[in-house]
Amino acid sequence: MECSPFIIASLFSLATAAAFIQRVCGFGFGIFIMTMLPYLMPSYGESTTLSGMLSAAQSVFILSKAYKYVTWNRMIPILITFLVVAYASIQFVSTVADTHLRLLLGIMLIVMSLYFLFLNQKISIRPTMPLQISMGSISGVMGGFFGMQGPPAVLYFLASEKDKEHYLAMAQIYFFIGNVAMTLFRAQNGLFTQEVRMGWLYGIAGVAVGTYLGKLVFERISTETLRKIVYIYMAISGVVAILM
Repeated sequence: MECSPFIIASLFSLATAAAFIQRVCGFGFGIFIMTMLPYLMPSYGESTTLSGMLSAAQSVFILSKAYKYVTWNRMIPILITFLVVAYASIQFVSTVADTHLRLLLGIMLIVMSLYFLFLNQKISIRPTMPLQISMGSISGVMGGFFGMQGPPAVLYFLASEKDKEHYLAMAQIYFFIGNVAMTLFRAQNGLFTQEVRMGWLYGIAGVAVGTYLGKLVFERISTETLRKIVYIYMAISGVVAILM
């Protein structure tokens, strides 16, 4: 990866926007940043590694004040399932061509955007053990392949938590542990490269800025409006990923 001013500015801007979205919505860092990051990094695997490292850093920022809301008995089953499936998925990623992964990413972005736009408010789910295992498995596949394990886990936490403070804390501790584990898994596959480390240094300032701005507007704008903008962007990005 060439350390040009354009690359540095792009990483900072993407990290800022992704962190802002996640701070306001509770998720979306990987979904947003992975629409463009694969075009800036040398490989898709390095993109997912960088995305996970930046997301983990943001979770630390948020959890410094939200950790008291974490309830572990509703976390362990989905977290363990996620870690097992994510490990297997990451081993598979290293054997698949980047073009195939971008195609899968495009399809997943379109499907997720359509789901959240049109069906999310119409489906009611209960936080049962089978649901935790199912959501953990789907989250593991999406995290291992695309660096965006958030949507399935978010559905579970929205169903199981009583208020937005508990939801935010549960989602962030899940993302933090998951992203740290996936970074270690990816490092075993040679994806923790010099380019990733440099990208993290360029992006971490953006994470701090985006987290701060997201906190300021958390209670001042309609989250639903912001989510719809993000999902529409997701769909457009999915089409672009398929056509590229």
